[in-house]
Amino acid sequence: MPDHHDDVHDSAAALHAALRANGITLPSLGVDLPSFAGRYGVPLVALGNCNVATARKLATALRKAAEKS
Repeated sequence: MPDHHDDVHDSAAALHAALRANGITLPSLGVDLPSFAGRYGVPLVALGNCNVATARKLATALRKAAEKS
């Protein structure tokens, strides 16, 4: 099984940077450490919780991105 350790950290950092570029901060964004446990686990990026204003900013940014594609 491939090692996704670096990839999951890089992915979380890239997502953090992309969100920040859109004025969005997810305070709980990070690597889900329990997903490293287990024999067949695939590391996950934990998006965590956010407030209503952040959820709206995220939805707006995603809608704009979808319109461009």
